[in-house]
Amino acid sequence: MALLVAREEYPQLPPEPYLGRLDQIAEEVRDRLSDETAPPVVLEELLSVVFEKHGFKGNREAYYDPRNSFLNDVLDRRKGIPLTLGIVVLEVGWRLGLPLEGVNFPHHFLVRYAGDVLQMLIDPFDGGRVRFQDEAQEFLDRVYGGMVRVRSSYLEAASRRDMLVRLLTNLKSLYANVGDNVRAVAAAERILLLRPDKHQEHRELGLLFARLGRASEAARHLRTFLAREPESPEAPRVRAMLRELGVDP
Repeated sequence: MALLVAREEYPQLPPEPYLGRLDQIAEEVRDRLSDETAPPVVLEELLSVVFEKHGFKGNREAYYDPRNSFLNDVLDRRKGIPLTLGIVVLEVGWRLGLPLEGVNFPHHFLVRYAGDVLQMLIDPFDGGRVRFQDEAQEFLDRVYGGMVRVRSSYLEAASRRDMLVRLLTNLKSLYANVGDNVRAVAAAERILLLRPDKHQEHRELGLLFARLGRASEAARHLRTFLAREPESPEAPRVRAMLRELGVDP
């Protein structure tokens, strides 16, 4: 599914070679395992193949490069952000039958090995470094300096849809920050296709369409936001925006 996001940027992108590359990495892990099937050993070999043999790494030098969010570019360049590197680990691990799941941790996507006895967190941005789940506070401390404590909601499993929404949200923010409102609109519209209940996206689309001078579309989304979130703290500002556009809230 992440390759479908990339096809918005690369319309002629053929997914098969990239799916085949994930298959190939999984086969390389199997070749190194011989007859070993213990999941922790399989996980260790997986991380070794992905991060040591193939050299996948976090793109610290150009973290906000949009190419870090396109799975084809990540597979070609072997660098990305926590989410896209995590998708590589998940896709290869699922091909190997490992009990892996994504974790929508704040500011830093993680992968969890959810074994029957052992649960561990894998940091795909840090070379696949493994920590026990009770060490999750370290990730938050990097961003918040010890001011925020881990909540159970931070460690909930992320579905494939959750991951796609996070990927599109990253792209929307990147595009909006550089003034590429057309691409930001496309990302926000795709988020709403995946999650119609994300009413905040209507407010964002209203802002983006207003920047593009498309007043009627801006007003439609802003009114939709007000209809669905009338008590939102942002409602007064949205009503003011509608008046600026020359329409009634």
